Amino acid sequence: MGKLLIVGSIAFDEIETPFGKTGKILGGAATFIGLAASQFKVDAGVVSVVGEDIPEEYLNLLKERNIDISGVEVVQGGKTFYWKGKYHNDLNSRDTLVTELNTLADFNPIVPEDYKDAEVVMLGNLHPSIQLGVIQQMNERPKLIILDTMNFWMDNTWDELMEVIKLIDVITINDEEARQLTGEHSLVRAATKIQEMGPKYVVIKKGEHGALLFHKEHIFFAPALPLEEVFDPTGAGDTFAGGFAGYLAQVKNISFESLKNAIIQGSNLASFCVERFGTERMLDLKPHEIDQRLGQFKELTQFNIELT
Repeated sequence: MGKLLIVGSIAFDEIETPFGKTGKILGGAATFIGLAASQFKVDAGVVSVVGEDIPEEYLNLLKERNIDISGVEVVQGGKTFYWKGKYHNDLNSRDTLVTELNTLADFNPIVPEDYKDAEVVMLGNLHPSIQLGVIQQMNERPKLIILDTMNFWMDNTWDELMEVIKLIDVITINDEEARQLTGEHSLVRAATKIQEMGPKYVVIKKGEHGALLFHKEHIFFAPALPLEEVFDPTGAGDTFAGGFAGYLAQVKNISFESLKNAIIQGSNLASFCVERFGTERMLDLKPHEIDQRLGQFKELTQFNIELT
């Protein structure tokens, strides 16, 4: 069984979409990554921080799915990271209404001894100094380090972000972020520039239009499955990352072909995440549903054509 270390936030989210609104519910990058990775045969551990206001049942939801939470620090008297957002009618854009870092503002990650030898490390979207601190605590260089980041860190922590990017194997960002990171409009040129910064593989997410994988001169495109209903896109990118990392930790094969399969696995799980608010759909997901939808992905992309 492969060992996966997940670093990210466990948070309260409050979400409004054209289909309704929630109160404070369980969210955060580490939560979605962990729930997605738990669909694979992996030994997954989470490094995060929460306040004493986090309901015990939220942490138990992770434990019940065999996600090790010994690396989750509970700060007595502290408050858990909180985000509130409202999505526009097309669900492709949103307004952030409230962001309260709370305990995340002073987060000093401590990697449990049992996970300092993890073969795969998934660095969720956090301050680059936190991501770097985790890498430095590993006993030896992991076989695969995956980084998720966003334009906020590009705007405010450029130098620290560049230090982390030098050390990783895979970066997952969206198309807007890839263009900002490189100054290139063409995603092909952007991916080439990013590989020159350090990562061997570049994953560019395009939301409802799928995802691209770049490695040297090789390019792979994975479509997003057309869905009848999309309720809430929150956590879809982290779910994608969790499926991607979980699959690779399970198969223990780091090759372009394996990463192609990992992108499909991640896209498949993300397609479930958006069907309900927050983590609701991921918590009741059944293995036969995952397999059935993987079959739909295969049918969506498979064709025979004779080349002359």
